[in-house]
Amino acid sequence: MSKRFEDFMHDNNEEFNEIEPSADLWGKIEAQLNFLDEEQEVPKKREAKTFSLGFVLKVAASVIIVMGIGFGIYIQSQKGTKGVDLAAINPEYAQQQVHYASLVETKLTELKSASKNDPQLYKEFSAEIAKMDSTYKKLNNDLVTSPNQERVLRAMIRNLQIQTEVLTQQLNVIEQFNQMKKEQKNETKNI
Repeated sequence: MSKRFEDFMHDNNEEFNEIEPSADLWGKIEAQLNFLDEEQEVPKKREAKTFSLGFVLKVAASVIIVMGIGFGIYIQSQKGTKGVDLAAINPEYAQQQVHYASLVETKLTELKSASKNDPQLYKEFSAEIAKMDSTYKKLNNDLVTSPNQERVLRAMIRNLQIQTEVLTQQLNVIEQFNQMKKEQKNETKNI
């Protein structure tokens, strides 16, 4: 087919050269091209919006407040999930933990009231208990992430047992100390 087209073009070449487009044609084409260029430029440039400093600061403050509230809620939710149901681990150990924890609280109250006369002695005793209590709190935090929660719970109970024993010994020391003071007063009065 291309051979036929070439032959046709060759045979009729003179007729193609005789017909010339009108002079007005190129002007019309150019006008249409200019019109298309103008249409493409039609999307006007938007004016850049400016914001006042006050507006920007208000938006920034709002964002900070919202983020702060969200962070606070997140922290509260994390604190709420730290508690572990001890009875779910081992009900017997849970009862022992509650029992010893209440014993420790009772002994601490007794220690405070018994050592009112000697605050220095109470300060020394409470420092020793504070060390054991910090160990207990660390164990309590480890309980959440530990793969062997029953073992950690036993260690917590053992820590409370030791605290109870130490508090009992401290109460005995204070009682003996107060008894010696009374005896010394009585001896001083008798002399």
